[in-house]
Amino acid sequence: MTFGLIRRRPGELPVEVTGFVGRTEDVARLDTTLRNARMVTVTGPGGVGKTRIALRTAARITDRYEHGVCLVELSGLRDPELLPHTVAAALGLPEDGARFPLDAVLDHLRTRRALLILDTCEHLVDACAMLADIVLRETPGISVLATSRQPLDVAGEHTCPVAPLPVQECGGEAVELFAQRAAAVVPGFTVDDSNRADVVRLCRRLDGMPLAIELATVRLRAVPLSQLLDRIEDRFRLLTGGRRTALPRHQTLRTAIEWSHDLCTAQEQLLWARLSVFASSFDLEAAEEVCAGGGLPVEEVLPALVGLVDKSVVLRVDEHGGRYRMLDTLREFGAEHLCASGEEAALREHHCARYLSLAESFDRNFLADDQIQRYRALRREHDDLRLAVEYALAVPGKETQAAALTGALWGYWHISGLHTEGRYWYAKITDRFPGDVRQRAWALAMSSYLGAFQGDPAALDQAQECVRIADKIGDPVTAGRGRVYLNLSLTFTGRHAEAAQAAAEAQQILLSVGDTVGLVTLETQIGYMNHLMGELGSALEVCERGLARLGPDSTEGWVRGYLHYVIGVTHYRRGEHGKSAESGITALRIKHELGDGVGMGYCLELLAWLAVHDGRYEEAVRLLGAADPIWKRAGARLGGTALMEDSHLEAARKAREALGDEPFERLRALGAAQPLSEVVAHATGQVPAPVPEPRGAEPAPRRGSLTRREHEVALLAAEGLSNREIGERLVISKRTVDAHLERILAKLGISARGDIAGVLGAGQG
Repeated sequence: MTFGLIRRRPGELPVEVTGFVGRTEDVARLDTTLRNARMVTVTGPGGVGKTRIALRTAARITDRYEHGVCLVELSGLRDPELLPHTVAAALGLPEDGARFPLDAVLDHLRTRRALLILDTCEHLVDACAMLADIVLRETPGISVLATSRQPLDVAGEHTCPVAPLPVQECGGEAVELFAQRAAAVVPGFTVDDSNRADVVRLCRRLDGMPLAIELATVRLRAVPLSQLLDRIEDRFRLLTGGRRTALPRHQTLRTAIEWSHDLCTAQEQLLWARLSVFASSFDLEAAEEVCAGGGLPVEEVLPALVGLVDKSVVLRVDEHGGRYRMLDTLREFGAEHLCASGEEAALREHHCARYLSLAESFDRNFLADDQIQRYRALRREHDDLRLAVEYALAVPGKETQAAALTGALWGYWHISGLHTEGRYWYAKITDRFPGDVRQRAWALAMSSYLGAFQGDPAALDQAQECVRIADKIGDPVTAGRGRVYLNLSLTFTGRHAEAAQAAAEAQQILLSVGDTVGLVTLETQIGYMNHLMGELGSALEVCERGLARLGPDSTEGWVRGYLHYVIGVTHYRRGEHGKSAESGITALRIKHELGDGVGMGYCLELLAWLAVHDGRYEEAVRLLGAADPIWKRAGARLGGTALMEDSHLEAARKAREALGDEPFERLRALGAAQPLSEVVAHATGQVPAPVPEPRGAEPAPRRGSLTRREHEVALLAAEGLSNREIGERLVISKRTVDAHLERILAKLGISARGDIAGVLGAGQG
């Protein structure tokens, strides 16, 4: 399954950026094994090509799984307890505090047929084995494909060992790989009779290891093939004392890496070692901030980075070249050198300090106009944020730094929907600070805030303990925020009088300390509380005050979106449906831009209620259907609040009575299946809404009946691409495209591919 033709989404297979050489038998063997087994592990040493083979096979067999393929990349994960969180994120599941992340994953997968890929498991073998075992037992339609340097030893596991590429006198796949990569380095390079013997000798010396071959070809920029062969022969003679015996394959790769390392400049070697502190991808700014100093001036970081890119030690990971990463094998090598240099502690400290600075800047500027850009920048750094927290918690004396880092990330956890992960870290902070101290109080406050949105009763207790500690130690900022989140928990549990008292106390404290973030958050909550209490005029007044506090030109997304939503739902209660729609559409646009799933769910519900009032029943049911997956992932529709649930049930009842059971259920299912971006575009008027079906008419075929892959094929066919071109675009065979088109024509009720564009353009949704 691919979730988009342009931008890769969580869990989606990456596009291959270099040619795939050979491995026909490996791919076919893995394909066959996956037909007969639900648990398969691709094993082999680092650099042998396990991930490439797994992903190439997965792309080839995607159509075998009704609900597609999900890739879970684990190289940047260090804490095994966060493995279920990582899998849930790859599946696109918002976190739900009412359930453990593993339970959410299992609930999501139980009714699906899909392939789950766990890539790079060797540093988390026990955790991955336990996860795979549970998934296999609890979700009968799920198959697991793992890549690891060792088997997971799970019951029912089949292993597919991957060997290095074969080298033959006349060539072979290793020589083919060398030729392809060498041509990319030296335009016009070919393997012919004049140089084939040298290439074969070189590939044999490298034992056919793909990564070692790729590292070697880079040197052709600087030296001719004959000298390249002589130099690597010298390296191997040095290692073996002149004996011509074969080296173990892992030692062959290590020797090739060491040889490549020796060919780097001193500054490139230094940067290689220091870049190993990053858990995942990084940009130039991060490299300069963390790695500069002590023999590597900041102005020399970029030239050294370019040198490492040229030598294939560091890879660009986006088309604009703005972010970089190292393969795990090369990162491990760099980490060994960093440890040996005695610089590891200092580099870890620089790394942690960078991410603390980023988090605190995001917190200080939470209401700034560039909030969305700042949030997205943090989201790209998620693995390194985790790593920084882990480091600060692991090193004695760094607990305060860990508390500051997690404390500054409260808004990040909330916007990204990572409520459970945020509370996981806050629990570790409260464990480290058992007394009546600010660090404990702040962690309790933020855990309460995240937990309230998850409907966790413990959120109320945490807010109360926070307030007690903050009052005792005389910390007005924490005391004010604690009461803000106490108000939220009490509101969600229907204790409105107590919630109003907490709000009044919070407002007084927040005004005294000038906490604008706390004040505008509180005003949003008070508006929602007043709306639930029926004090509609007061609800509008407090929300307008919140918008005024943000400023008329504010482009902040999180609070502003919710303020517009509360205004919209309050106008709905007052019967002012035009004003309600205007505010609801504004809120939905803001929440969609930010990527706030739960916020979009609230907005879609409101717009559905308005559509029912206007008699637009088909549109209403589609909107209710689009919200269904959001609520399923969140754990409770509309927070479980009685008044809101009653409004939902009343709207659904009226639409069902107007349409009938069968059309209602069908339209609701179509809404749930439609891409959320299209739903938002229709709901906000960016594109025309689907044309309602004539009552009593035979329902027209709809794109919603197509699978996601069929939809992609249909779109490309509508653009006029041939079946072969479609296959190349989607990395599938022409025969697979042929089969897809046969099903597409049948489902759409047409006989020619030339009619696809007309059907898709006729309001399919």
